[in-house]
Amino acid sequence: SMTVALGRGACGGHLTLLFTVDDQSEDPNFQGSLGAGICVADGVEAIARGQEGEYSLNVRFLSGEGDSNMYQQVLDLLCQEIPQFSELNWEVAIKMTLPPSQGFGMSAAGAIAAACAFQRAIGQPHEESLRRAYSIAHRVERMNSTGLGDVTALSAGGVERRLIPGSPYSGSNLVNGPGVAEGWFESTPIVLAWRENPGRHTSEYIDNAKWKKLITDSGTEQMKILSDGVWDSSRWTELIECAESFSTDSQLANDASRSSLIEAGKSAAQRVGIGVDVAVLLCMLGESIAIVPRELGSVESLDSLITELENEGLQALVTSVGKIS
Repeated sequence: SMTVALGRGACGGHLTLLFTVDDQSEDPNFQGSLGAGICVADGVEAIARGQEGEYSLNVRFLSGEGDSNMYQQVLDLLCQEIPQFSELNWEVAIKMTLPPSQGFGMSAAGAIAAACAFQRAIGQPHEESLRRAYSIAHRVERMNSTGLGDVTALSAGGVERRLIPGSPYSGSNLVNGPGVAEGWFESTPIVLAWRENPGRHTSEYIDNAKWKKLITDSGTEQMKILSDGVWDSSRWTELIECAESFSTDSQLANDASRSSLIEAGKSAAQRVGIGVDVAVLLCMLGESIAIVPRELGSVESLDSLITELENEGLQALVTSVGKIS
C-alpha cells in the first residue's frame, strides 16, 4: 500500500511599523533588520501531503494568489538538510487569510507554515521543526528580497522589537541567532485595510540606496528609544509614537497613495466616533494600514470600522495581536 504522509503548519502575519536595512553581510544569516512591529493572528495555513514517487511539488492556493516558486525553494532547502524529503512526491495546499505583497509579512508566514507542514508530514519533532522552519524561511526571504525582519519577528511573536539583525536560528544545531527579537502579548483588536492593487514591491525600497539610507537613519533613531529598557505592555503608546515618527522621517508617508490611505483610515475612524481613540499606522512596506487602540484595553471592538473603510474603497478585516511563539 502507498503510505501517505500528511502534515499541517500555520503562521500568522507580521506588521512592520519601523525598521532599518542591515544587508551588508555576505552571509544571509546576518542580514535582516532592527525594528518593531506586531505579529497578528491571521496569516497562512499549509497542509502538506507526500507520497512515494519522483521528487516534485505541486502547490495549490485555496484562497488568493501566491508565489509557488517560494514553496519550491522551501522544500529544496529542506531536502538539503533531510534527504528523506527528496524521496517523495509532494503537494501543498495554501490557505491565506490576508493578501500577499501588502505589508503583512505573508511570504515569511507562508514559508514558515509550509516548512512546518512538510516536516510534520514526515514526523520530525515539533520544536526542532519550528526552529528549522524559521531558519529556512529567513534564507528564502533574503534570496527573494521579500522581507528583512519578518521571520525574526515571527519567531518572537506578539508585539515585538528586533534588537540584533539576522536569522533567529542558524547552524546545524539550530541553537540560536545571530538575530535577536523579543515579544510580549496582550489580546488587542487590530483592523487591517488595504487597496486591491498594491503599488510597489518591497525590493524597490530595500534594494535602493537612497531609500535604504532614509529608512535606516529614521529606523535607527526610533530604535534608540525602543531598544532601551524592558519590553512589555507599558511600551505600547511609545511604540505607536515611534511608528508615526518613522513614517514621517523616512518620507515613506509622503507618497501620495500612502498619505491618502492614512487619511481614509482617519476619516473612517472619525465617522464611527473613535477618531481620538485609535492610531492609523502604515504597514511597511505595503500599501496598507493598521488601525489600533492608542491605549491598550481602551477600545472594546473595532468591528464598526469595516463598513466605513469599505466605503472608502478599501478592503478591510479585523484581526488581533498574535500569540507569543
